[in-house]
Amino acid sequence: MLLVPKLKVRFFATDNGNEPVKEWLKELTKVERKTIGDDVKTVQFSWPLGMPLVKNIGNGLWEVRSTIPNGIARILFVAKAGEMILLHGMIKKTNKLPLHDKELALKRLKQWENQNEKK
Repeated sequence: MLLVPKLKVRFFATDNGNEPVKEWLKELTKVERKTIGDDVKTVQFSWPLGMPLVKNIGNGLWEVRSTIPNGIARILFVAKAGEMILLHGMIKKTNKLPLHDKELALKRLKQWENQNEKK
């Protein structure tokens, strides 16, 4: 049976073409990247999902929660129009999502929306 992805995965890109989540992933080890990639793929093919892999963090944002050897990685994303836009990635050090990480993802979401209005 051929599985068809429910969401197309896209990296948020700044106006000058930088892709912050892709750049962050490149800093991680191969094992960490594989774990996170597998989790993103699970979301892509099985959307919508809930805990423990995916959590709604409000304002239209979701997080993919990946357990990696040195902690818990998070990718903040939005699901819109059949796409999973990866906005921000980090390794979480505290129980609660730091406000500045959520604010950064919301800022990037607004930039993405503005970029897509122009198209």
